[in-house]
Amino acid sequence: MNRELAYWVATSAIGGVGSQTFSYIFKKFKSLKNFWDASDGEINSLKIDAKTKASIVDFRNKVDPKIYLEKVYAMGIKVVAKIDRDYPANLRQLEACPAVLYFRGNLLPADDLAVAVVGSRNATIYGRQITEKLVFDLSKNGLTIISGLARGIDSVAHRMALDSGGRTIAVLGSGLDNIYPPQNRNLAEDVVKNGALISEFPLGFPALPNNFTARNRIISGLSLGVLVTEAAVDSGSLITAGYAAEQGREVFAVPGLVTSKTSEGTNNLIKDGVHVATVAEDILEVLDISRKRDQLPETRNQKPKDKDQALILSILDGGTKHIDAIAKEARLPIEKVSAALSLMELSGFVKNYGSGVWGV
Repeated sequence: MNRELAYWVATSAIGGVGSQTFSYIFKKFKSLKNFWDASDGEINSLKIDAKTKASIVDFRNKVDPKIYLEKVYAMGIKVVAKIDRDYPANLRQLEACPAVLYFRGNLLPADDLAVAVVGSRNATIYGRQITEKLVFDLSKNGLTIISGLARGIDSVAHRMALDSGGRTIAVLGSGLDNIYPPQNRNLAEDVVKNGALISEFPLGFPALPNNFTARNRIISGLSLGVLVTEAAVDSGSLITAGYAAEQGREVFAVPGLVTSKTSEGTNNLIKDGVHVATVAEDILEVLDISRKRDQLPETRNQKPKDKDQALILSILDGGTKHIDAIAKEARLPIEKVSAALSLMELSGFVKNYGSGVWGV
């Protein structure tokens, strides 16, 4: 357990503190608690821009890290830091991975076998049909589908993953309390039930244009490869493909009609030498999924045999709750609940989020 999680979350929420500045602060102070305890003079001596220094001083004066984290938990949002063992393994490989991820739903070891599926917001019938076909087959082969919850191809990919009984992860370009686009709120809630909503942005963060470029690097970073099913030459999906190439991920593109503007981007990717994908096997073979699946850590059965543990797990219901609330709902002594939770943590059924908050 990261005993400094509250400080990690609060530090990542400071305006102007991105991945590089966060790493610099951590290296400078050795501990984020030390950073929060530092004097304003120490902050002003840091080798960062004046605007960010002022933002740090102001935020530290207004925010208590532990209260801020409790507010996050109260909204049903979980947090994982990059030093935590359950931080997504694929994303951790990136030099500039987010220090903290906010998420709703669940992140599983099996999500390391993931493919990002992206494409045009103005999807054609062809684009929708080929996306549905490929996503259905990829999901049936046990791959988690990653996308960005945008209109068009993203929405088709998420929906087909869910309809085929698979898992999907949606990466947002805003805080998790600000679903964008708003018409996809119902889809977002469905994603939470069999996957996760993820964001590096703190609570209240709006969906600004620049956020989506940053969001795209996480979409590709979570994945073994990126599949572009339909994209015009100016599509943001090509930015995701570019990140994938920089990150050492495989890039796949679906060929389209040479007369269709919505296929110009994918056809150009193929000209540039990316893998052509017309069936799921094209992707499974290149990514060597069979071998990678054998290397996954064994996933645990999420049904403890002990009746008290099973009751506690049902009370958590995929979310987080304070131990006092768990004990009240279970009608068990707090000492018995505490002991059961400790055993469940060792078995991998639950996680201790600190401040008395437990979750799955």
